[in-house]
Amino acid sequence: MAEAIDVGAARDALAKLPEGTSHGEPPAPEHVYLPRSHLKALDPDRLLVTGMRGAGKTFWWSALQDGRVRRLIGQSDDRPPLNEHTEVRIGFGVRPAPDEHPGKDTLRDLMSAGFEPRTVWRTIPAWQLAPDEHPLRQQDSWRMRTKYVADNPETIERLFQERDAEFDWKGVHFMVVFDGLDRCADDWNEASRAIRGLLQTALDMRSYRKLRVKVFLRSDQADAGGTTDFPDASKVLASKVDLSWPRRELYGLLWHHLVNGRNGGAFRRFLRDGDWPSVTIDKTSVFPVPRRLIVNEEQQEEKFHGITGRWMGRGPRRGVPYIWIQNHLSDAEGRVSARSFLVALRTAAEHTADQHPEHANALHPDGIRRGVQEASKIRVGELQEDYPWMERVMRPLAGMNVPCEFAEFAERWRSERVLDRLTEEIELSGPRLPPRHLDEGPNGVRQDLESLGVFQRLYDGRVNIPNVFRVGYGLGRRGGVKPVRRTLPGDTS
Repeated sequence: MAEAIDVGAARDALAKLPEGTSHGEPPAPEHVYLPRSHLKALDPDRLLVTGMRGAGKTFWWSALQDGRVRRLIGQSDDRPPLNEHTEVRIGFGVRPAPDEHPGKDTLRDLMSAGFEPRTVWRTIPAWQLAPDEHPLRQQDSWRMRTKYVADNPETIERLFQERDAEFDWKGVHFMVVFDGLDRCADDWNEASRAIRGLLQTALDMRSYRKLRVKVFLRSDQADAGGTTDFPDASKVLASKVDLSWPRRELYGLLWHHLVNGRNGGAFRRFLRDGDWPSVTIDKTSVFPVPRRLIVNEEQQEEKFHGITGRWMGRGPRRGVPYIWIQNHLSDAEGRVSARSFLVALRTAAEHTADQHPEHANALHPDGIRRGVQEASKIRVGELQEDYPWMERVMRPLAGMNVPCEFAEFAERWRSERVLDRLTEEIELSGPRLPPRHLDEGPNGVRQDLESLGVFQRLYDGRVNIPNVFRVGYGLGRRGGVKPVRRTLPGDTS
């Protein structure tokens, strides 16, 4: 029989959970959790990987660059054709590497100078594949390199063909990974044009045996109009993988960090009887979570409540922690980011240690509520980083209660001239990526907010705002009406 977990040890380990924010540095192998759906995203033949903010796009972009992580992936079940010998290069991303690829300002300069985005992107793998004696290597700047590629298409095609034959003979892939495409343009037209050119390049490289381009995009960028209006774009879309986090995988992520972190041995004994399988990467033991601890949600719930207690209060009417946390972190599409989940639990442990140190469980219900509030603030902050206009349209709604008729929101925007002022700001200073449908008025902004999972349209036409955003933007909640929930692919919760 599995033993109980020490309350102090569990609280301390939960307080040490990672931030979940990737700054472009490859993670240590013991911090790499491999959901089944994410394994598919690492396959070189999957050209397009999408996900919401915090889903893991930059995490995998950076992880793929580390041979130790690729070795770990290669030892997993259902492993993709990827291993430590795969050659992975940066095409674009959060970490500057001017010798490998143009930075964001250089990229914008190239596109402003009239180079087709497809040519700009094509130059990056060409430069990385070219041997030292190749004429392309004699070009001293990215503008000169891009011009050479534009002027010498046949030479570049021969370069790709020759290097592809070499990698095919070796039996390994050469893969260029792209992330952070929101930094490559300031308006939707230019962003769509740049992404369209990159997806064309990914498709072009797919014609080779071992040369690949892998693109990590936010979900709204992949769905933007104009990004896939080129011949055979359906082949790129057919390879798309979305980085989703069903509830069972969120708890699988939690187990992984706990059994590979501080007091990992105690958690391994708590979660199961018998030996715990491990793999060794550079003398470091990594303990993958057995699949049955992920797919069996009844067992997950039992184990999690061994850490939190059964209820969010004195009885079941307050909810059960296992379900309550996910419900309060979900957006209108039912999505939860891994980052928000980890932040909520880490903050819950810190609050419990500070305010309820004698509590019988590792997490107090008040601590869990405080953790969800903190995660909500972070989600709101992330939205505002990606969409600076979000603050302007959501803050005026503070104090209102949801669900409500959309006309109430539209009237608040009208009475405070919210959309008029936003339009004026765009004309004067051009904030980065304004609402795509602002010119359609309140209904257009509603459409944008729905596409981002902030607004949720109910069956009767009213608008609800999920708790994760409602709390962060200061809106109240009317009782008695449950929002329509949509289930994510692969989620049985």
